[in-house]
Parts: sequence; C-alpha cells; structure tokens
Amino acid sequence: IEMSARSNILRVGIASPKFIRERTLAIARGERRRRADEPRVWFTSIHSLAQVLSEPNRLLLEMIRSAKPETLSELAALSGRKVSNLSRTLKTMENYRLVRLEKREQTVRPVVDWDKVDIEVPLQADAA
Repeated sequence: IEMSARSNILRVGIASPKFIRERTLAIARGERRRRADEPRVWFTSIHSLAQVLSEPNRLLLEMIRSAKPETLSELAALSGRKVSNLSRTLKTMENYRLVRLEKREQTVRPVVDWDKVDIEVPLQADAA
C-alpha cells in the first residue's frame, strides 16, 4: 500500500482469478516481487468493484472518515442504515481493505485509513 506525504492511497486492480492466483503463487515462491506502485487489492471484475464501491458505500466510507464514529451503532444513527446491514457491508469492505474494523471490548469501531482509491483497469482481459 503506497502512502504519500499528502494522502494515503489504496491501489486497487482488476484481473482474472487465474492471473491473481498465478501472481500470488509466484510471489509466494519468490519468483516475483511486488512493485511499490502496483495494486495490493484485487477484484475479479469491474462489476464486483462497482458493487463494493457503489455510491452509497463510497458515501459510507466518507462518513466514517469524517465523522470517526466509535461504534457501529453510532454509524447506524449517522447513516440511517441498520446495524445488521452495516455489519455485512463493512465486513465485505474489510475483505478488500477499504475499511478496518477495530474490535474493542463490546463494540466494533470502523476506521478508514485512505484518502483516495486508485483503480487500475487493464484493457486486456488477463493483464494487470
């Protein structure tokens, strides 16, 4: 994950499951090294990326960044969404490193570390 002096940027890529699997295995075997400028999070399609970063979800990320809610209940009150709905959405976002869920004694605090998401979209199906 590249971070500059001005902002924290999450680099996201789109590639086929085959490319992602082969890339991951090559890195694990030591045959390939991650470049600093390449994506750290991968989606298998623009469709799946669009679902996770839909306009309501993007606004939710911005709300978390600006309001810094301490609990999911607080975020639910701010967003007008139910805790159960938020919990599912945030777990999916956590899988893609868009949000971090800090587990505390009896609560979970959502945190967004990013100022920006850069998306790399190759025009060739199996390239990244």
